[in-house]
Amino acid sequence: MYFTDRGIEELEDRRANEQISVEWLAARMRTFVDQHPEFEDAVDALATFLARDDADAEDFAL
Repeated sequence: MYFTDRGIEELEDRRANEQISVEWLAARMRTFVDQHPEFEDAVDALATFLARDDADAEDFAL
């Protein structure tokens, strides 16, 4: 398990039974970047990755 997997597992444990909207997720990501601007590039890369479908994923480059 990667160190970052702990956060992913916590997300699954706490929110697994919830349905969330893309708008909610985008708002939470913006709030996170506002509080932690040093992670702006990583959050932007994750958002871009999530926005693209499987066919576009091959073209994704950081």
